[in-house]
Amino acid sequence: MNLVRVVPTDPPETARPDPAKVIDGDPVHRSWNLEERDGLWCGVWESTPGKWRVAYNEWEYCRILSGISVLTEDGGAAVTVRAGDSFVIRPGFAGTWEVVETTRKDYVIRT
Repeated sequence: MNLVRVVPTDPPETARPDPAKVIDGDPVHRSWNLEERDGLWCGVWESTPGKWRVAYNEWEYCRILSGISVLTEDGGAAVTVRAGDSFVIRPGFAGTWEVVETTRKDYVIRT
């Protein structure tokens, strides 16, 4: 089938950020990976509150489905994203991701 519905139905993968990168809280991530092939990943991701360091080597398109998060690039201003917001994170982005209110997003990652 060439059509994949973006609906998290299977049990999610559960993970936490590397403890060395956690700045605040005990965030728990749940991911429903819907497609993984040829350097492309897409699915639904959710995290409970917390703050951790991030560094991107890939492109990521996100659409926030629920919750509130704050992304802050090193040396840059904080950007608050909430339900309905869409954005792209470019390779080279380094900074922090803070989940203020449990956040769920659709994502597409391209390496």
